[in-house]
Parts: sequence; structure tokens; C-alpha cells
Amino acid sequence: MAVTFSDLHTESGLKALDDFLSGKSYISGDNLTKDDVKVYGAVLVKPSDSLTNASKWYASVSSALASSFPGKAAGVRIGGKGAPAEAAPAATAEDDDDLDLFGDETEEEKKAADERAAKKETTKKKESGKSSVLLDVKPWDDETDMKKLEEAVRSIEMPGLLWGASKLVAVGYGIKKLQIMMTIVDDLVSVDTLVEEQLTVPPRDEFIQSCDIVAFNKI
Repeated sequence: MAVTFSDLHTESGLKALDDFLSGKSYISGDNLTKDDVKVYGAVLVKPSDSLTNASKWYASVSSALASSFPGKAAGVRIGGKGAPAEAAPAATAEDDDDLDLFGDETEEEKKAADERAAKKETTKKKESGKSSVLLDVKPWDDETDMKKLEEAVRSIEMPGLLWGASKLVAVGYGIKKLQIMMTIVDDLVSVDTLVEEQLTVPPRDEFIQSCDIVAFNKI
């Protein structure tokens, strides 16, 4: 049963509601229905105590909504949108079939909620910083195959790591070291961990004696 009231923001409109509720607990009888919720949403100001029926009804609906929707007694969920009492339109017969106050959340509502949450999370999430690192990679001796040493270094692949240009630099006594650039995503790559757990352990330690950070610059 669709119940329609108008001008519920005026004293005369509330008086009409009060008259209608004479001898009734709720709009459609003795039980709370969606008709009560729709009319409740259209009432902008709590009926005065002089309007006994309307005031009592308003308090009953407020209490029922507070129990069903903790923290949302001032409004209900309609069509996936918050419907606060302050801004709710007057109920009409046409939208009676569209109201599903106590029904489960629809797939559209869930999708919209997920999209809002994802957008909020993306907005909050800051872009991770990057750094440019110049690394010295030293061989064991002058007999170390430097080509294989560099291949061993570049064979390390992980998210947030990008190897760059390299060159061989003479150290002395016929020994050369590999100087290589790399770009890292700070939150994903630790240079110390890269050296200790990747570059200077088997099988790469067959070629690499030690590594030193020559330069470390934020990009």
C-alpha cells in the first residue's frame, strides 16, 4: 500500500499526518513498514509534542531505524545512495516499487562501493620514490672473466630493479672492476639486501669478491 503525504515540512502538513495517525501506531497499521520509512524521510522537522500522534510515531520510527541501521537513524539506503531525512523527497506512489529498505545490497551497490573504496585508496596512496645507484663490483683477481661477472650481475631480476650502463675501470696490477648503474624503486629494493643476498653469495661469488656503493641519489 502506497501512502502519500505532501508539505510535511510545514505545520499544516504535519497536522494532516497527526490526524491520519489517530488510533494507529504506524502508517499502515500496527507494524513498521517501508511506508513509515518513506514518510519519515520526508519529515524535515520532528513533530512538536502538541501533535501527539505524529510525535509518538516519529519517535517510534527513529528508534526502529536506530536499531536496524546503527549510526544511520537520520536516513536510510535507497537505490544505492544515502537518503538523509533532511533531504529526502516526499513519498509518492510511483517510487513505491523501487524502495527496498530491508533487502540485501544489490550487485550494483556492491560494485559502486568497491569502486569508491578503490578510488579512495588510490588517492591516498603516494607514488613510491626512486633512486639512482652507482655500484662498484670487484673481481677476485686479474684472471676473473669480467664478461661473465657482468652477466652474473645483470642476471638478477626483481620488481623495482632496472640495470643501466656499465664500464670497466682499472684498479691496478691488471685488475679491473665493474662499475654499473641501476635504478631502484625504494619501497621494493634494498641495495644492502641485494648485495648481501644476491651479489656476494653462490653462484655469483665465483666471480664477485665484493661490492661497494659509489653513489646513491634520489630521483
